Formats: sequence, C-alpha cells, structure tokens
Amino acid sequence: MNYDAWASLPAVFYHQSARLAEQNFLWSRDSGTYRPTTWREAEDAASNLARGLCGLGLAPGQKVLLLSENRPEWLIADVAVMTAGGVTVPAYTTSTTADHLHVLSDSGAVGAIVSTKALAQRLLPAAVQAPDCAWVIAMEDAGAEQSGAVAIHRWPDVLAKGAVSSEDVASMVRTIQRDDTACFIYTSGTGGAPKGVMLSHGAILCNCMGAHDLLEQLDLADEIFLSFLPLSHAYEHTAGQFFPISIGAEIYYCAGVEHLLTNLGEARPTIMTAVPRLYENMYQRILRGVEKQGGLAQKLFNLALRLGRKRYHDPQSLGPLERLLDGLVDRLVRNKMRARFGGRLKAMVSGGAALNPEIGIFFTALGLPVLQGYGQTEAAPVVSANPPGRVKMETVGPPLKGVEVRIAPDGEILVRGELVMQGYWRNEQATQEALRDGWLHTGDIGLIDAEGYLKITDRKKDIVVLTGGDNISPARIEGFLTLEPELHQAMVMGDKRPHLVALIVPDESFIQSFAESAGTAADLAQLCEKAEFRAAVAEVVTRVNQGLSNLEKVRRFAIAREPFTVENEMMTPTMKIRRHRIMETYGQAMQDLY
Repeated sequence: MNYDAWASLPAVFYHQSARLAEQNFLWSRDSGTYRPTTWREAEDAASNLARGLCGLGLAPGQKVLLLSENRPEWLIADVAVMTAGGVTVPAYTTSTTADHLHVLSDSGAVGAIVSTKALAQRLLPAAVQAPDCAWVIAMEDAGAEQSGAVAIHRWPDVLAKGAVSSEDVASMVRTIQRDDTACFIYTSGTGGAPKGVMLSHGAILCNCMGAHDLLEQLDLADEIFLSFLPLSHAYEHTAGQFFPISIGAEIYYCAGVEHLLTNLGEARPTIMTAVPRLYENMYQRILRGVEKQGGLAQKLFNLALRLGRKRYHDPQSLGPLERLLDGLVDRLVRNKMRARFGGRLKAMVSGGAALNPEIGIFFTALGLPVLQGYGQTEAAPVVSANPPGRVKMETVGPPLKGVEVRIAPDGEILVRGELVMQGYWRNEQATQEALRDGWLHTGDIGLIDAEGYLKITDRKKDIVVLTGGDNISPARIEGFLTLEPELHQAMVMGDKRPHLVALIVPDESFIQSFAESAGTAADLAQLCEKAEFRAAVAEVVTRVNQGLSNLEKVRRFAIAREPFTVENEMMTPTMKIRRHRIMETYGQAMQDLY
C-alpha cells in the first residue's frame, strides 16, 4: 500500500469508497441492534455535507468545531469538513461551556457541528459569544432554531441542499495538498490554556503508513475495529478512524464504555486500540471473577498465567510436560478468554499513557497479545510501538516507519518526520520551544536500547497524563483551587493514574475562622485530623469541581500539615511549588488517596 501516493485524508476515503462501494463500513446501534452504513452511503453523506458546508460559506482553511460522541456522523462530518477544504476542530463531549468558548474563540471557528441536544446546550452559549462563529449544524434536535446571531441548521437539511448543489466534490479533493492543515487537536499546556496542535494531512497519513508497516505481518485483511475512545483524542482520531479507513476496515461504534464487553462480543474486532486505564479495569475485573469462581477453574487460570508468563520471557524455557499443560490450558482457559473479547483479536494496542508492563504481560500470557506504543498529539500522535512477535513490554518499541528519534544530551526524546505538527495555532513562543531545527522536543526523558527500542524513563514536563490518555495541566486546576478564599495553596497530581487528587493548604483566615467557631486551637496539623474540618474543605473542592470538566475534577484530597514555603524548600525563590520536594514529604499520603 503506497501511502505516499495519497495527497490528503479525503483522497484516501474516496479511494476506498470507490473500491468497496456496497460493502459494509460503519456500524452503529439502533434499537439495541447494530446496523450498517455502506461505503457508498457514507460517501454520499460526506459529499452532500461537504457541498452543504460550501453553501453555508465555508472557505478553504476555515475552521469548524466538531462536538459529538463516537458515531458514523462523526466520521462523515470530519471527512466533509476536510473535503470542503476546511480544518476540523474536535471538541470533547466532557468540555464545559467555558472550554468551548476558548476553543471556538482561539481557533476562529466559523461554525460548529453538534450531535445531541444535551451537548448543544453547553455549546450554543459559547457559540453566541465566539466572535467568528456564525452557524451550528445539529445532527439531532438542538432545542432551538436560532441562538443569538448564530443560525442553527438541521443535519438532514444541510445534506439535502448539498445533494442538489452543482459543486464538484472530486475537484474539491484534488485541490487539497498533503501539507495543508487537516485538523486542530487542542491539548493542555503548562500554562493551563489548551493549545491548538496543527496537524497536516501528511502527518496523519505518515502515522497510518507507520501503523500499516507495524501490523502488516498480521496479514491485514477484512479488519474490524471497535471505536470507543473519544474521537476528539488524537490517538483515536488517527488509530481508530483514519487508519481503518486507509486499510478499508469496518468500524463499529461502542455504545459506551459500560457496554464495552457486550459490544466486544457483538463486533468481534480484530484489532483493538485502547488506553492503559481500560486494561487496568479489565485486569481487576478478570481477577475478581476468577477469585469468585475458585476451585479447579482458578487453578487452571493460574496455571495458564504462569506458563504464559514464562513463555513470554523465554519461549524456549517450557519443558516437555509444561508444553503439554500449556496446550491444555490454551484450550480450557485462553480460548474462553479470547472469546470474551470477540474471539478474533490479532492484537491489542495500548497507547495514550504508560502501561504497567505486568498488565501487558498478564494479557499476553492469557492469549491476548498487547503492543505498547508511545506518542504525543504533536506527533499525530504515534511515535513508536512494539511490533507483533517481538514485544519488549518494558519499552514502547522502535520508531514507526518514517519516524526519526534521537536522545538529546539531557535525555529528552526528540522526534523528526512528516508526522510532526506544523506548530501551535497562534502561539509562536510555544511553537519555537517545541520545534527546534526540525525536531519535536517531547518533554519526555528516555533512552534507546541496543535493539533500537525506546524506553520512557521520566517526564520532563509537569503535564499529568491520566491512564485514559488525557492530558491535564495541574497548574490550571491548582489555579482554580487557590482562587477560592478558603484555600491558600494546592498541588494536583494524577500522572499514570485514573483521576486527579490534590494536596491542599487552607488559607490562614479560614483556619482561624473555623477554629473560633469550633472552639479549638487554630493549629493546622491538629485540624487536619478533624472530620468537621475536612468536610469544610471538601465543600470548597466540590464548589471548584462544579466549574471543571469531568477529567479535571479533583476526586480526593489530603490536607498539608503546613504551608509550602521557601524555608521548608517546598517553594522556589520565585514562588513556584517544588513538586518533587512536596512528594518527598507527602508522597505516601497522596498515594493513599488512590
């Protein structure tokens, strides 16, 4: 497959739709049953929407925000915006109105596409305030026909107008160049305000080429993907949408993470892309189920796990009896485990955050091979991944085809290639810091072993990466917390964890006020132990959480015994908190929050 021959992502889509025409492509649930959309139907919808967007005045290079859960219309809208020469700006369904306003205003989006009424209720107030947003297309009832100066159009109406338009879609696609911007993926920076990562068509195509080269030995043919990570995330946008398009695969849309196991059995995917948090959850669920079964079933499971782990570490280490037993538990245990995941999985790819090697080995030992990779939104996003059959779980594998990686003198991982972003939209300073002499400075520390495998050893940046792969700026959350009059200082953590927790220093006046009302000493170390004081602090945290997205909410907190000061080395002379020093003192208390 010659990825270099394609000039754009719509060119790939229309090439495959012409080739596969009446074959099933996108699957979504309708009244509890999966129903297909063929390639031809998806092409017709994308073409009509692209012409409809032109009818609304969308010009090449203009931005359109896309806010929707994973569904066929997401892909159709994404392709249509790009076909019309526009730039897609994906937004998270968990974002607040304030988040939407920032993205709309910063990107200069001239319009937005939204799916449900509930999402529209958070988007429309932002669209009205955004200086450039003139229209919104609603896939479903948005609850209004006009919102201020913003016109609201129904999805079927826009497609119907596009169907009678004389605009030639093929001509539109031919005008798109490989180095044209395809999308802005907003990701949080150290300053807290999300930055728009500009990715070209070529950057995502380079990623697709690397993924194809990595997985080619799995005999890619008639592949099926189950899409459940947010398509607004760079990982799913590339690996769960455009890569499947590039190989002519079918895509099933998950009804929600809570329905994942059911949907796995229905879709029976061949390749699964997920984040560590999912594997962690399944790991715990499997172990609880086995423990509940007990008896012979538990003994056979443990045998399968022990022999599988031994085979992972050294395939030649199994003796004759162990090989016989391994074959037995493969039929009795691993086949059942594979069946729970649909029975056709060739590989489970983990990315978006660091995976505990033991969890990867656990699934591999049970007949579900895991391939851990590494990437960043700024690299469209995959940089490296473990190849099938040559997995080193403690690493993130060698660089993909078309990707150069080197280690800077200070240990920072640098990346170069077509996959690298064009820069941060309207943020020249951040762009210059990240891109130097053609190399992307990732902010991660690592090393390359003798076999060319990359290993991540530390994070140079303070950005928290949750196990779901979401990037969160702790400084942003800390800023909201310390805006409250009752709170003086805060440190937020959650890297490689499922959610955020915080260490909080209450304000002195709040301490005094509480102590007087409670008739106790105004001693922070003593008050920390009182349930009433903790409850009062919890009310403040709850108040802050109400203005944050779900991902940014602080789920639990601990109270520091004293303020962070320069004298106790928990602050720098320039009054910045020393995270590592604070963790030396309060690390165990913070870990206990999980």
